[in-house]
Amino acid sequence: MSTRIEDSQDRAIVKIAAHLPDLIVYGDFSPERPSVKYFDGVLMFVDISGFTAMTEKFSRAMYMDRGAEQLVEILNHYISAIVEKVLIFGGDILKFAGDALLALWKVERKQLKNIITVVIKCSLEIHGLFETQESEEGLDIRVKIGLSAGHISILVFGDETRNYFLVIGQAVDDVRFAQNMAQMNDVILSPNCWQLCDRNMVEIERIPDQRAVKVNFLKPPPTFNFDEFFAKCMHFMDYYPSGDNKNVLRLACMLESDPELELSLQKYVMESILKQIDDKQLRGYLSELRPVTIVFVNLMFRDHDKPEDIGQAIQDACVHITSVLRVFRGQINKVFMFDKGCSFLCVFGFPGEKAPDEVTHALESAVDIFDFCSQVHRIQSVSIGVASGIVFCGIVGHSVRHEYTVIGQKVNIAARMMMYYPGIVTCDSVTYNNSNLPAYFFKELPKKVMKGVADSGPVYQCLGLNEKVMFGMAYLICNRNEGYPLLGRDKEIKYFMCTMKEYLMSNCSRVLMYEGLPGYGKSQILMEIDYLAQGENHRTIAIALTKISYHQNFYTIQILMANVLGLDTCKHYKERQSNLQNKVSTLLDEKFHCLLNDIFHVQFPISREASRMSSSRKQRQLEALFMKILEQTVKEERIIFIIDEAQFVDSASWAFMEKLIRTVPIFIIMSLSPFTDVPCIHASSIMKNRNTTYVTLGAVQPKDILNKICLDLNVSGIRKELDSYLVEGSCGIPFYCEELLKDLDHHRVLIFQPMESEEKANVNWNNLFKNFTKPTEELNMLVPSSEEGNEEVCNIAGGVRLKNLSPPASLKEISLVQLDSMSLSHQMLVRCAAIIGQTFTTELLFEILPCWNMKMMIKALATLVESNIFDCFRNGKELRMALKQHAASFEVHFRSLSLKPSEGMALGEEEELRELESEVIECHIIRFCKPMMQKTAYELWLKDQKKAMHLKCARFLEENAHKCDHCRSGDFIPYHHFTVDIRLNTLDVDTIKKMAKAHGIKTIAEEEITFSKSEIPKKSNIFPDDLSSEEIREKILGFFDIIITKMKTTEEDIIPLESCQCEEILEIVILPLAYHFLALGENNKALYYFLEIASAYLILNDNYMAYMYLNEGERMLKTLRKQKSWSQTFESATFFSLKGQVCFNMGHMVLAKKMLRKALKLLNRVFPYTLFSLFLHTHIEKNRHFHYLNQQTQESPPHGKKRLAQLYRQTACFSLLWKIYSSNYFFHYKYYAHLAAMMQVNTALETQDNFQIIKAYLDYSLHHQLAGYQGIWFKYEIMAMEQIFNLPLKGEGIEIVAYVAETLSNVKLLMGHLDLAIDLGSRAHKMWALLRNPSKHYLVLCRLSKSLLLKCRYKQLIQVLGWLWDLSVAEEHIFSKAYFYFVCLDIMLYCGFVYRTFEECLNFIYQNEDNRILKFQSGILLGLYSCGAIWYARLQEWDNFKIFSNRAKTLVPRRTPTPLYCEGISRYLEGQVLYLQKQIEEQAENAQDSGVELLKEKQNLESLLAQNTTGPVFYPRLYHLMAYVCILMGDGENCDFFLNTALQISEAHGNLLEKCWLNMSKEWWYSSSESAEDQWLQTILSLPSWKKIVSGK
Repeated sequence: MSTRIEDSQDRAIVKIAAHLPDLIVYGDFSPERPSVKYFDGVLMFVDISGFTAMTEKFSRAMYMDRGAEQLVEILNHYISAIVEKVLIFGGDILKFAGDALLALWKVERKQLKNIITVVIKCSLEIHGLFETQESEEGLDIRVKIGLSAGHISILVFGDETRNYFLVIGQAVDDVRFAQNMAQMNDVILSPNCWQLCDRNMVEIERIPDQRAVKVNFLKPPPTFNFDEFFAKCMHFMDYYPSGDNKNVLRLACMLESDPELELSLQKYVMESILKQIDDKQLRGYLSELRPVTIVFVNLMFRDHDKPEDIGQAIQDACVHITSVLRVFRGQINKVFMFDKGCSFLCVFGFPGEKAPDEVTHALESAVDIFDFCSQVHRIQSVSIGVASGIVFCGIVGHSVRHEYTVIGQKVNIAARMMMYYPGIVTCDSVTYNNSNLPAYFFKELPKKVMKGVADSGPVYQCLGLNEKVMFGMAYLICNRNEGYPLLGRDKEIKYFMCTMKEYLMSNCSRVLMYEGLPGYGKSQILMEIDYLAQGENHRTIAIALTKISYHQNFYTIQILMANVLGLDTCKHYKERQSNLQNKVSTLLDEKFHCLLNDIFHVQFPISREASRMSSSRKQRQLEALFMKILEQTVKEERIIFIIDEAQFVDSASWAFMEKLIRTVPIFIIMSLSPFTDVPCIHASSIMKNRNTTYVTLGAVQPKDILNKICLDLNVSGIRKELDSYLVEGSCGIPFYCEELLKDLDHHRVLIFQPMESEEKANVNWNNLFKNFTKPTEELNMLVPSSEEGNEEVCNIAGGVRLKNLSPPASLKEISLVQLDSMSLSHQMLVRCAAIIGQTFTTELLFEILPCWNMKMMIKALATLVESNIFDCFRNGKELRMALKQHAASFEVHFRSLSLKPSEGMALGEEEELRELESEVIECHIIRFCKPMMQKTAYELWLKDQKKAMHLKCARFLEENAHKCDHCRSGDFIPYHHFTVDIRLNTLDVDTIKKMAKAHGIKTIAEEEITFSKSEIPKKSNIFPDDLSSEEIREKILGFFDIIITKMKTTEEDIIPLESCQCEEILEIVILPLAYHFLALGENNKALYYFLEIASAYLILNDNYMAYMYLNEGERMLKTLRKQKSWSQTFESATFFSLKGQVCFNMGHMVLAKKMLRKALKLLNRVFPYTLFSLFLHTHIEKNRHFHYLNQQTQESPPHGKKRLAQLYRQTACFSLLWKIYSSNYFFHYKYYAHLAAMMQVNTALETQDNFQIIKAYLDYSLHHQLAGYQGIWFKYEIMAMEQIFNLPLKGEGIEIVAYVAETLSNVKLLMGHLDLAIDLGSRAHKMWALLRNPSKHYLVLCRLSKSLLLKCRYKQLIQVLGWLWDLSVAEEHIFSKAYFYFVCLDIMLYCGFVYRTFEECLNFIYQNEDNRILKFQSGILLGLYSCGAIWYARLQEWDNFKIFSNRAKTLVPRRTPTPLYCEGISRYLEGQVLYLQKQIEEQAENAQDSGVELLKEKQNLESLLAQNTTGPVFYPRLYHLMAYVCILMGDGENCDFFLNTALQISEAHGNLLEKCWLNMSKEWWYSSSESAEDQWLQTILSLPSWKKIVSGK
């Protein structure tokens, strides 16, 4: 039996029947329309409260994961329970009307008495359902039931495509009346029902002043058997399941296929439902929370009208309503009798039916329907309510009986407006604001208290075009605000200024047209132009058109002429008439004055001659008159005619304007949206005119969007994530930006707080990145900012995930219009792409598209790229460059300004599409043009479907979720995947291994085993003890030379074929993968990938993004805290170690130390806290160290992968810890530093990994050199070299050699061995260039340039800077570009020539100071700001000096023990010394104090340097600065000491640059010559460029 039921469920006829009552399914109606039938029966009206409130709650939800599906589950949980009860008791569900339903028990009149008892029993049981059930989602569900009985009529009406039915009669009115009287949980019997029922069976309660009664309970006699009684009653019900079908809930479930019946039933069902049934899609597919426009139409008839009398009127109205709606893709959803009237619930914007200008079309349709129905015989009055907003559209009910319906507050508002404002067309404020119709189309109505509507907002009457148009109504309202400048439209305004200048200087017409999509700010541009165009010798006329203007003949010219003739200010037609008479008397014969009647609403007497004229002749006469008037006018004053929304200019006005620009010198400025159809011939002619400038508006630049946000919010900075969200989400469209801001404000996401300076803040992990993006200087110049100290910034509320926010309704609507205009296959592609994310690869898309072939997909993608749904990119670099360009560009790269149409042969559409297809084939990365489209399409999926798709994506992506082939495909956290089981359970790992072997690929595990089994090279006699240091130097350099020669000449594949692709893998594989696992609820897997992402970003020097994803990881960790497994502990340890690394890079050493200690504790490697345990640990580690060194000659078994993962983490922690302890002032901290460095070496030796061991040796050596220990450092450098001499020269071996050359070069630079640093650096540069590793290559070039600068080898320096520039441009590498400009500033400040001008350097700083990599890379910005401060100090521009000095000052507290920070701090202190000098010269009061403070700062720094933070290479400059302070303070003795010390160190290092400056200072300070300021000024102003030096000029 169950199989039979399942089979029948798949039949189309059964699916269609589920949408219809038995009354229709089994009804035999005549084909005539309308047709009427009569019968008797009992009606039950059930009203369910609480659904509307819940729909509103869901529609206002912030996040994308609370959608229609959850809502439909809850709704149907309750409704299906009611439906089931009704069906069990033999009822037939006639209609679902939102959150109410109407049921019928159709029987002969003599059976009514017993059936009423059955229906009462059913009603009481329905109430019972809700008494016991707990409410979900905080929902309080209650029902009110009304019952009636008696004669009922059914009216069937419609046209050839659609049929509708209505039940009519006194019983229908009674059941509504009864239900309206009911309170919560009441059952009310209508008077007739009470008359007909078995009164002995029912206990009732009288209602005062009413004939209707309230049922308390049934009171059957003691012997009464309800089951027998019920079976007897059901015997009289025609379609109650019995016999073989007794277990079926509804007989219609068992319908056999019947093409004729199916065709007949289809007419009662909406087309979108039929499509869904044909496509065998799930019922939930059409269930959506969706922005729509509701049009509720109510037709009222007289009380005594019979069904057959009103039938024809309803039929006529229905046919007309259907025809009007069809034009604009609206649909009738429901028709029902409603308080003596017939109501049509019409909806615009159902799924698949969304059209542009929906609200305008709805209002136009409403007016049309009102006008027509008001004329239909027997319709007494017509009332229409129109409301727009988000409602639930979906299938509601039970699997065997359901309907497609709409539920929501907007449905209620439309219905209430229709009832409370009878006889007119009304709309709500949302409809009014979005209508695109002129204000004179509406009239605000007095507010009324409407039942069930808390606050409807203002209500408007829609008047239509019947009213006389007022001239003044069409003017462009220029509400330009002085304090709110037009941002980001300088080029557009420049176009106007140039064209205006040409126009005023020539005697020729000019036309300037701005074309742009809605929301691009065209009206704002015209307002600005209207303001700028005001002048003495010309008149400006600015008008704004609407959609209605297009249908009014000659309207645009009518408005123009009304203004020219001064009619727009006249209050009465008589005044207009008198004005006209005076103006046209000499130009037009009096008998033709009546031609002006219609156009200017005047009443000149109609002459016989005029009445005989044809309309075309009248038009010609008018045009000739207007042309004469305009010719006269422009002789006195020029006319500038501004038209907003010029796409609505009517064709007669276009024709006149075309003649006008040829005849009269006039300047016409228009803004228009792209024409939907081909423009008329006259419009095209104007566009092609040689005096027309046609500008296609692009989006506003990101910096201007940021300025706009800060201006709108009145803040001096916004959170970086908020900036990214709004800039990306708005795509540079001002309207999008405003809507997103409104939405965030509505959800209380935005938090305003006073700006806090970085020094004052207590640093913890949560406020580590005070990342507020500030508006550009340009905005500060345009709008004076608030007083210093009162500035506010905009933050976001805690716990808010901007990425997951649902799009605002207005933007969702725009996306839905685009989606619904696509074919079904294209919609499916966009929806699948939305699951993957904002950016995706064609391979992954192909993987998840159901039953597509590659050709189909490419063709569809090409079409969608052409229609600006997607952008395509060849590789990750191209994508990153496009995004970076968008994020930080000062060029107008969005805007395309061109004359239209372009000359030359246009390619055929098919050929263009073919070209696009080949481009898509080449590109493998695709990105949504607008994030809102991706979010909207994502929300259309059902929960289960989403999960299945996310799973597909995750399976596909996880195979590539590792480093690139260039980096040997490992994890970003070494051996990470061996510690955590992150494979999807359904994947068969063995199969994957087999597949990998078949392709000749070693699996990672095998590769690691092979590698770890290789012996650690045995110590050899490469460096005998009797070798001198010079011989060792030559041997090392010679070894590197041999390696480079081998790399260049060998035929083996030592050199990789392509550079590192890790950044691309991170963005298109690992990032999406983390979010797929998040969506699947697999938090442990999501955590794994978030940690991988954070580690990858640290490798890419992006501290901010690492911080962001560690915060994502922290959320996951909190959910997994209960699981205390080994892998969980390792993940926690990794989490803290990565946190420590971020804090270290940011210069917050106390926090970094705390995090690293936590990580080591979790890794079972406790670092000592007390001095006693410190010395104990040191003793233990020394013994371990000697043990490991002695063991090196023996082969020991390799460790397991989990142990290796642990050891690698420990090594990473120790390598940071010794640097942190070295940087501290306290004397005993150097012992902690020594222990950490030793523990790093021991741990590295335990890993048996060459790279870890060599890295640890070099770190240990550097630690000893900085600490000033003699001898030991040299031993470890030699040990590192011996290690690499024995390495196999392939893959990692070559990279280790290059790493050693690079690290030694850095160490030698720090220690002041400049010549050796240059030799090693130039070799490291060659190796990394051959290995195609830009992230290592740029570091070598930066350090090499520093060594060459100090040695004054300028020719080589400029060559290295050239390489650095090329690398930074090719790789879009911001850090190397910043370092390049840092060196350029150094060259200007210290070397006496210019390589790149100061203006160029300054421009770079201004444009990139908010770049997240530079902003959170301790040192580089400090250096750039400080160089700027020194430059201005030397020029004695102290205001500019303060700006740069203050910016540098905020970065000083980030004390990272890195060479870059030391360079930056020395530049900063130099600036402070120059400022001190200025104060002393001006005899400032606090100069003495400043000197003491500065000397104290220097002493602190000196003790810091002496204790081993920074290399001796920086000592000469710092001693030089100390000497400078001493001479300023009059301390000659210390000045001499510091100068001589600096000279000695410079001499020892071969630091020619500093030596030269020291000698100059000595000469200046001790000579009797005037101060050097004037010399500085002259020198700076006459610095030669490098080109001049090279050419000998």
